[in-house]
Amino acid sequence: MSVTQSLVIILGMFVVTFGVRFVLLARAHKVTMPDYVERALKYMPVAVLTAIITPMVLMPSGEMDVSLDNPWLLGALAAFAVGIYRQHQLLTIVIGVLVFFVARYAL
Repeated sequence: MSVTQSLVIILGMFVVTFGVRFVLLARAHKVTMPDYVERALKYMPVAVLTAIITPMVLMPSGEMDVSLDNPWLLGALAAFAVGIYRQHQLLTIVIGVLVFFVARYAL
């Protein structure tokens, strides 16, 4: 693939991505949603993140692994506990990553 073809592909992806988002955002001020929909949309990032992370944590090798030998699960449980207890995002991430790496290299 030549440099020109790569640039055309990247430019095309930019136009499509920007076009779709611009149309939706440009019309956003004209649309009013009911309060219950806006309240429900506040949980969307958490739901999407959970859907992305859960298979990675519970099935790191393609099979269900809920044992204490699973460093992904240990890191997630530590992050969950710190998140519930302290409710501080950066601390939660740091503790989860630290527990993951300690478990990965210690096991």
